[in-house]
Amino acid sequence: MNSTAADALPNVHPRGEGLPAPSRTRRRRLFGIVAGAIFIPVVFAAMWPVTFDSREELFEIPKGTWARRMAGEKREILPSEIHLLVGIRNVLMLKNSDDVPQIFGPTLMMPGQTLRIPFTRPSENYFACTAHASGQLVIVVEAAPTWPWTRLSWRVRRWLSKP
Repeated sequence: MNSTAADALPNVHPRGEGLPAPSRTRRRRLFGIVAGAIFIPVVFAAMWPVTFDSREELFEIPKGTWARRMAGEKREILPSEIHLLVGIRNVLMLKNSDDVPQIFGPTLMMPGQTLRIPFTRPSENYFACTAHASGQLVIVVEAAPTWPWTRLSWRVRRWLSKP
């Protein structure tokens, strides 16, 4: 029976290299699984195109808004800033469901009236708005995120800004 030095040592490779300990192999495998679980969704978020069901972003001024304002209530019914994307979600729709007319920019919106405003280029727009306690609404129109990095950063910003 021929016995070599490699046969005498159970965890030594025939070329003399040591095999990784079982716990080290498990740690590497676990690291690979965790890294893959993080990396794969990030790649999908970067590569997946930004889409919406509709190009319109609808905001409604609810019934009784004017009466609550006159009673001293300061609760905001519309966000102070609305974000739109050129070519993807670039039409702002405001519906006045209140009992009284509301002013949005230069437009007097009668009860039940809907106002549609399309935006065609990136911009920051300031409108007078009687539905806001501050009296002003800002509409930020951003360029559509077309590159993977811009898609990913847009999705992260959107996720972080949600209440």
